Amino acid sequence: MVTKITKRPARMTTKAKTVGEYLAAAPKDQHAALVKLHKTIRAAAPKAIEGISYGMAAFKHNGKNLVYFAYWKYHVALYGIGSRVIDAHAAELKPYVQSKGTIQLPADKPLPYGLVTKMVKARITEIEETS
Repeated sequence: MVTKITKRPARMTTKAKTVGEYLAAAPKDQHAALVKLHKTIRAAAPKAIEGISYGMAAFKHNGKNLVYFAYWKYHVALYGIGSRVIDAHAAELKPYVQSKGTIQLPADKPLPYGLVTKMVKARITEIEETS
């Protein structure tokens, strides 16, 4: 007998065309934290271009992927930060579930906005050094 394994779906079921639409569709219990996460990333990367990519909020810097974020049933995920930045912040990221290129932040706990700021700024530096 074959058991089908399915991932938990994202809470958002609509196809947002802008980050504003994406945030507006967020569940009430995550909305304020996601808006603050968006503002945190915007403040850390004021020149970044934002949009939707892969169904997530996405930011690009100098034409390169900077960071994505998405909300899920039990966590908020950051994608695309890069292994060098993740490795440089390994001690601070220890409490969070991680997989290759993904950091899962529990939806029922305060998000680490200061850490997000540091990682986004480090990723900008990395992009600028390689451009």
